[in-house]
This record gives sequence, C-alpha cells and structure tokens, in this order.
Amino acid sequence: MAEKKIIKITTPLTDAVARSLKAGDSVRITGSIFTARDAAHKRMSETLAQGGKLPFDIKGQIIYYVGPSPAKPGQPIGSAGPTTSGRMDKYSPELLSLGMKGMIGKGLRGQEVIDAIKRCGAVYFAAIGGAAALIAQTVKSYRVVDYEDLASEALAEMVVEDFPAIVVIDSEGNDYYKIGFKQYCRE
Repeated sequence: MAEKKIIKITTPLTDAVARSLKAGDSVRITGSIFTARDAAHKRMSETLAQGGKLPFDIKGQIIYYVGPSPAKPGQPIGSAGPTTSGRMDKYSPELLSLGMKGMIGKGLRGQEVIDAIKRCGAVYFAAIGGAAALIAQTVKSYRVVDYEDLASEALAEMVVEDFPAIVVIDSEGNDYYKIGFKQYCRE
C-alpha cells in the first residue's frame, strides 16, 4: 500500500485550497485557527441574531472545537483534543454562509452541515481524539479573543504549526467516514 502524501496548508484558507482538498487527505495546518465550543457558538449565534458582528473576521477561517486544559508553566496551552462536532451542527451552516472555510472536531456531521459545506466550498477536518497532548505540541500561542467568562470554552485564537488533521468531508460532500466504512466492509 502506497504511503499517503501529507498536504501542508496555511490559514486563512482560500476557496481554491479548500476546494482542492479531498476526503481522506492528511493535512498539516499552519497559521491561526480559532477555538470555540458549544457556549461560544451559542453566543456567536445570539450576537448575529441581534444584528451584531462577530468578534473576529470569520472569512477563510477554521474553527477548532476544543476546550483546552490549562497550560503548564512555559507552555501556551494544555492538552487540546477535539470535542464532538455534532453539538455545533445547529450553528455551523450560518457560520459557513459568513465565509468560514473549515471546522475541526471529531465525529459525524448532520446533513444540513454537509449541504452547507458543499454550498460554501468548505471543509470538515477531524483531529485524532486521544492525541490531545500531541496536538498541543503544535500550538505556538494561544490568546482569548472574547467570551472570557466561558473559561476553556472562550473564543480564542491559536497559532499552530503543522497541526495534524484529516479531511473528513470535502467541498463536494464526500464523507471519509462513509468511504472508509465501505472500504472496510469490502475487505
């Protein structure tokens, strides 16, 4: 079996880069990614519903569904493993329509999110659950952008270098979880 090539990408993502990625691609992400979990997503949605603006420019950005543990002395962040993405499904289509190009988490996504990914030319990446300490080693800096009261669930910006992820749903709606399952069942 041939070894898969690792694709290096930088943020913010352009339309061309997002559309070039295919389900199953292994990537290493360098640049700024934003972190937000359930509570931060809810607050962003409420802000938008009230006619407000997001506290960062979401165009071309990736949001990582993570609530990192506290940093040890001399480190920017503690363990930083992904959380279940489905909890953000009700918020994701709106953020994608505003120009978000990627999401990082773990687990399946609903059909409404998949449709929005296709419509907006975006990508859903999976980070490996259980590899939180390894992932944290790719984080070069971490700063809270807003919603400080949410503690580890605050909206934050992480600067990463070679953050490992896998394209699970590409801009054409191909789902690597489904593809992998079919391949496994054939063997």
